[in-house]
Amino acid sequence: MKTLALALAAGLMAAPAFGQAVNGEYRPFYGSAVAVQQVGTGFGDANVGDLQFANGSELNAAFYANDGTNLRLLLTGNLESNFNKLELFFDTGAAGGQSSVNGSGVGAMNNLTGFTFDTGFRANFWLSVTGGDIGGGVYGMFVDGAALSGTGATGGYLGTNDGQNGGALSGGANFLNALVAINNSNTSGVGGGPANVGSPLLSQTGIEIAIPWASLGVAPGSEMRVMAFINGQNHDYASNQFLGALPAGTGNLGGDGNGGFNGSVGQLNMNNFAGNQFFVIPTPGAAALLGLGGLAAFRRRRA
Repeated sequence: MKTLALALAAGLMAAPAFGQAVNGEYRPFYGSAVAVQQVGTGFGDANVGDLQFANGSELNAAFYANDGTNLRLLLTGNLESNFNKLELFFDTGAAGGQSSVNGSGVGAMNNLTGFTFDTGFRANFWLSVTGGDIGGGVYGMFVDGAALSGTGATGGYLGTNDGQNGGALSGGANFLNALVAINNSNTSGVGGGPANVGSPLLSQTGIEIAIPWASLGVAPGSEMRVMAFINGQNHDYASNQFLGALPAGTGNLGGDGNGGFNGSVGQLNMNNFAGNQFFVIPTPGAAALLGLGGLAAFRRRRA
């Protein structure tokens, strides 16, 4: 696959944007949110306040930063430490993406296969983050990822850390050169229950990711679309925590769109819900991708 070859040939490791560690904390370089939650969480309102362990999951807002070399994302909120999943899909604008998930080739994606995105969103990459007690009260965070094409998926286990470690992953095949960290100490943001929206922008910590633009193979001067949502332990029961947000008052989607469990989210079609369940970020201009600086945002061009 051309994108994988590019990433491997470049030999790039994600360097923290702006010289700041990847640690799951909001910093001023992130600026304003590009997506804000509109629905109170159906997966538990976290109130422990611990750096690693959380007793609920929520996505409050999405922020991005760009130093011309790396994409950096911060999703404020919590990921419950019961091995629930944060699912991320990236539409880079390149040809060959998936409008409906075909996870053939990557076992972790079996229960995602069939999941249909909003019209206009074609996923080129998938990233999944999870974590919990790995024994004796020790926290472990684990990351999977895949490149997506018309014939299926290529990838698998990217690696693990303790939720911090500057985001560096070990023990896997990290073809995306991703750094991933989590700070689960949030106790603000949305409340429990669909109607309890609370104050999502008060949340200042969550999951932070840095990936080199070259690893994503983005087209210079385009726009990239990102979809994020909280899923069950086996990628099989969708919460109501999506960014872009679901319509106000929406409960957990489960596997059938109405909160029912059927062992898969493959029946879900995001076109059945108002609005776009993704957010848009600009990619670097051609000069930035060549390391010459400059951040330019242009209208999206799809091959």
